Amino acid sequence: MHLDQFPKTSLGFFPTPLVELHRLSQALGGPKIFMKRDDLTGLALGGNKTRKLEYILADALKQGCDTIITAGAAQSNHCRQTAAAAAKLNLECHLLLGGEAPQQAQGNLLLDQLFACHIHWTGTNRKGQDIPRIYAQLQTEGKSPYVVPYGGSNELGAVAFIEAVAELQQQNKEAEFSHVIFASSSGGTHAGLILGKKIYKQTFELIGINIDKEANSGLPFEQQITQLVNSTATLIGLDYAFSLDKLVLNSDYIGDGYGVVGQAEKEAIALTAKYEGILLDPVYTARAMSGLIHHIRSGKLTKDDKVLFWHTGGAPALFAYADDLDFLP
Repeated sequence: MHLDQFPKTSLGFFPTPLVELHRLSQALGGPKIFMKRDDLTGLALGGNKTRKLEYILADALKQGCDTIITAGAAQSNHCRQTAAAAAKLNLECHLLLGGEAPQQAQGNLLLDQLFACHIHWTGTNRKGQDIPRIYAQLQTEGKSPYVVPYGGSNELGAVAFIEAVAELQQQNKEAEFSHVIFASSSGGTHAGLILGKKIYKQTFELIGINIDKEANSGLPFEQQITQLVNSTATLIGLDYAFSLDKLVLNSDYIGDGYGVVGQAEKEAIALTAKYEGILLDPVYTARAMSGLIHHIRSGKLTKDDKVLFWHTGGAPALFAYADDLDFLP
């Protein structure tokens, strides 16, 4: 199994830092907490999608495509990084964003516009349901389009996070982490971490915090992740069958749904900023961090544990959620 069989283009700054959150751990009275700073990947204010796009857009270039299509919510971190990567690689970019055009662009949407991409507003269809129509339209215009899946979550996106586990292993050569906690939303990061754990013989418990009530396809999200693990294993030539019963996807922190900021997310943002000077985003990492905090307070994580929080990025969305962050003085 050699990941270098897959083409890759350089889009970010790696390895991303691995840091210990001394003050947050002390404030929570919990275990040692570390953070993998994929919010510092360097592309368009960073985020975990940069890893995936290095492989996915290399495949687009290999196929001779000149136009990129992807989809997401209006404040999609994935779309923002895809637009930036397309700009860097001189590829035309079309974003299909859920909702309606706001009067004023903020957060990720403002950055999308700076990267000179084409934005198509798709109402309730925020997960790419309208991509076939745009794809066909671009073909009639003589373009050679390439579809980047929702969240960059296909086999190539998962390969990027197999590589990320190897990166983590090189950075952490002391006692292994007992738990790795992260936001799980479109499945690619989760699938890659599962395979990375297997390949590099890691023993940590991998806990995905579910972010969204809605699945990305017709399948339940748990089945979607499981299928992606196995199809990626097949792609890389790994003799491994992952079963649904081994998946840890915690859906206890979804609250009122995707993108709805509750008290738990507000507290996670406030505590991480106050004690570590690190920004979480309101949709993904704040929800995942709220799960970590609850695990500590409920005794599921103890002082004997060594926990890694994988920061997947997204801070630009904070500015678009200013009205919801009413904990500020």
